[in-house]
Amino acid sequence: MPMTISEKILAAHACKSELRPGELLEVTVDFALGNDITAPFAIEAFRRAGATKVFDPDRIALIPDHFVPNKDIASAIQAKVLRDFAMEHRLTHYYEVGRMGIEHALLPEQGLVLPGDVVVGADSHTCTYGALGAFATGVGSTDLAAAMMTGKIWFKVPQSIKFIFRGKLRPWVGGKDLILYTIGRIGVDGANYGAMEFAGEVIDTLPMSDRFTMSNMAIEAGAKVGIIAPDAITEQFVKTRARRSYQFYQSDADAVYERSYEWDVTGLEPMVALPHSPENVQQVTELPRIPIHQVVIGSCTNGRLEDLQQAAKILKGKKVASGVRCVVIPATQQIYREALKGGLIEIFIDAEAAVSTPTCGPCLGGHMGILAPGERAVATTNRNFVGRMGHTESEVYLSSPAVAAASAIAGHIAHPDAV
Repeated sequence: MPMTISEKILAAHACKSELRPGELLEVTVDFALGNDITAPFAIEAFRRAGATKVFDPDRIALIPDHFVPNKDIASAIQAKVLRDFAMEHRLTHYYEVGRMGIEHALLPEQGLVLPGDVVVGADSHTCTYGALGAFATGVGSTDLAAAMMTGKIWFKVPQSIKFIFRGKLRPWVGGKDLILYTIGRIGVDGANYGAMEFAGEVIDTLPMSDRFTMSNMAIEAGAKVGIIAPDAITEQFVKTRARRSYQFYQSDADAVYERSYEWDVTGLEPMVALPHSPENVQQVTELPRIPIHQVVIGSCTNGRLEDLQQAAKILKGKKVASGVRCVVIPATQQIYREALKGGLIEIFIDAEAAVSTPTCGPCLGGHMGILAPGERAVATTNRNFVGRMGHTESEVYLSSPAVAAASAIAGHIAHPDAV
């Protein structure tokens, strides 16, 4: 029976030779993760169930990244819950402030999530790891507790939806623009509980950073997973990082998809998602002059070294516009170090941007960049719902690092070529 890559991974982890969409099955989990918002609830459920040990202390990561460095007493208590549980169960992969990073950038960087894995995390953007060719998805905190106890989880096999991107990308257009374009075409519920599979010659040439960005925002289309078949680019990324064996899966040529989309993106310009939905997308060249007050460059979507390099290329020798604040957040300590060695941090400081230690911070309206009433932000984050980054009367515009950096200089939403 022909199967898609998602179906093959689930079948292998359920010890089945074949399966069909809609089927319920119990699968083995390769890795599980939680953060300082979601893991405390999972730990509470773990203890309430009477569990005394985790299924494997090497296959669980607890990462305080949302409200750290702790912004108040409540967030300090949440982080302490993770710290105490990690010490109690001798978890190998607990990452304290100074060693941690934003979870969905840190785990691939550390070689902990790998091609062919089933990965669950109590965070919706766990689907990021689909860029490696893994079946990775967000789950609730109670499901995480069960996975931590048993190393297993129940899934309904999702329908697979194929997205084929043809053509050649213009300058300044990358993974963020492709996924915004996709969500704009199908809507925020266009792939509900589906496995979005990204393919085509455009995807084949994308670096891993852009692939992570695309898979990261699959959840913004309602998907269960956003997956890319692993190839030589994937192998180059994982071969020096992997801490255990991994397996490449590919969809069969005659695999059945619920539906398929095929787009030529040759003429695509940088995209922007306007308030208050990731599906409210327009090309930056179609927008009127929209003044802004804040720019955020970072997050699990676009805080990798390549993202910072793109922003620095535009900001070098220029200044952030008067009346605009620009916050740059490297996604991990290693990325921060490499940005420092490469002179990027100096470029950001010379441009009068603020550079933060790794944190999710402003993405969820936590800290390090909260918006006041009437303020507008351009952010390389993944969501722009009402009140997402602060006051309910503020606005968030989603873009690539290139558009964000150009907008910081211009003082309004701008094409990178305009500055």
